[in-house]
Amino acid sequence: MKALVLAGGSGTRLRPITHTAAKQLVPIANRPILFWALDSIAEAGIREVGMIVGHTKDEVRAAVGDGSAFGLSVTYLEQPQPLGLAHAVSVARDWLGDDDFCMYLGDNVLLGGVAPFVERFGRPGRSEDALVLLAKVDDPTRFGVAEFDTEGRLVRLVEKPSVPPSDLALVGVYFFSPAVHDAISQIRPSARGELEITDAIDALITSGRIVDALAVDGFWKDLGDPEALLAGNRFMLLGIEGSVEGTVVDSSVDGPVVVEPGAVVERTVVRGPATIGRGARIVDAYVGPFSAIGPDCELRATEIQNSIVLAGARIDGVGPLDGCIIGRSAVVERRGHLPRATSVVVGDHSRLELA
Repeated sequence: MKALVLAGGSGTRLRPITHTAAKQLVPIANRPILFWALDSIAEAGIREVGMIVGHTKDEVRAAVGDGSAFGLSVTYLEQPQPLGLAHAVSVARDWLGDDDFCMYLGDNVLLGGVAPFVERFGRPGRSEDALVLLAKVDDPTRFGVAEFDTEGRLVRLVEKPSVPPSDLALVGVYFFSPAVHDAISQIRPSARGELEITDAIDALITSGRIVDALAVDGFWKDLGDPEALLAGNRFMLLGIEGSVEGTVVDSSVDGPVVVEPGAVVERTVVRGPATIGRGARIVDAYVGPFSAIGPDCELRATEIQNSIVLAGARIDGVGPLDGCIIGRSAVVERRGHLPRATSVVVGDHSRLELA
């Protein structure tokens, strides 16, 4: 079985963070979202990965390389425009050949991995041509949604329905046999101008092919918006083991906390789960639970928790901060002179909440 990983798209819901970075490379627990997906694929025993890339292809290539760091062999496949998930499969048609494959959306995280589903779909004598994973969601109108008949059989998938037939949304991990290529050739662009994977799966069902559906038990998130990104950060931090390799001076470090090599923590209280990246400097501060402080950040006289601070950011004399995403090399500081009015520079598509 091969894996097709989607790492294109523009990440509009995560702007302004994604104005300067691929959304799949935004970190949770100080690792890019995409890396968690690649770990999951490797742990399932898949070795060949086709990676769909778009306008951020150079950044993705620089981060992932040839895949050997993950125990994978990665081939890059360029999708000139983001014309839908089924279109991405058609872009990869020649590379996929006649192999079964797992399609994994690179901005999703699935706690527990995909190994059980790879084993199920790869079993000898399998009758189904597709396996879709489902999870209950609060707002099904944002997702592809499953509809079942009275006997519990999957009969239809609806993309972003205004009246959802259920609260079971498609998780961003799919399994297909080569039969999906014929199904994609039968569909037409949706009202959004995209080739929808839900339409392709529907085409499999209507042609008499068997499509299996399983509900996932563990945590799953599409990390396409700030609230989901923070939730993904929290869940991934719950799984870390404490490791202090940096320098800790006159400080209290409690719970599972990672202090990476080169980081310095002085006169600071750190409550885990939390992670502090290489080269960061934290002085006279409080770093509360579910905080991921990126490499080369500087925090002084600051109180922060439940937040993501990206590489090179500086925060001075500010707090308490809760539920924040601070971009690369951003500066957040308290003015030390009069007048004390708040002064901000806020980029496009930002959101600022003031106490």
